[in-house]
Amino acid sequence: MDKYNNTEQRAADNIICGRNPVIEALKSDAQLDTIYIDGSGGSLNLIKKLAKEKGVVVKDAQDKKLTQLSGGASHQGVVAVGACAEYVSVEDILKVSADKGTKPFIIICDEIEDPHNLGAIIRTAETAGADGVIIPKRRSASLNSTVYKTSAGAASYVPVARVSNLASCIDMLKENGVWIYGTDASGTDYCDTDLTGSMALVIGSEGFGMSKLIQKKCDFMIKLPMMGKITSLNASVAAGIFMYETVRQRRSR
Repeated sequence: MDKYNNTEQRAADNIICGRNPVIEALKSDAQLDTIYIDGSGGSLNLIKKLAKEKGVVVKDAQDKKLTQLSGGASHQGVVAVGACAEYVSVEDILKVSADKGTKPFIIICDEIEDPHNLGAIIRTAETAGADGVIIPKRRSASLNSTVYKTSAGAASYVPVARVSNLASCIDMLKENGVWIYGTDASGTDYCDTDLTGSMALVIGSEGFGMSKLIQKKCDFMIKLPMMGKITSLNASVAAGIFMYETVRQRRSR
């Protein structure tokens, strides 16, 4: 981080504060996750332009949010959050199973916005031997420091692809012979579903489940039996159960 020559950067938290440091980070191809901006005009517009060229997500934020992110340092209306790991392409994830000689086993997170949930899902994906995780660019947690910590470092080992259009990504997976398994209470009991083929498992958001569009894209819908008065589980807990049922079925073949 010294190359940006700014004492207001909080390297320990992977945060870059201030207009010039963020511009230099973009120009140097630093691995940035999200840029938060309050306002427009002048160098802020340049930052937005460079971010678009580099494929970095830009979000509008109020001064209070920027002050929180920067730890009270002077942010000049912009704070960039570095990614804890490098994003890969969906093709890279498909190549993992091709190289191993196994059938694809992919996790798709549909609008998982809590970084703790995303981190926990990535951690379980790593231990379950999944080939990778796919997340959308919008309305999703991303590879920030919270996700890295919650994943217990698994984010360094699990390939994560960040796509601009999740529906189109699913179409591409289907073209490559991958079946899409959605998770919803309307589905078939997960224990009665064959999970041994080429598959991508879709985990819906914490509060609303899968979006309608993504539901329509699924080839199968599976569910967990709910025996008590509570009718849903935390997204990362549910994901873990589905992943390890996949592991169990594949090992028994």
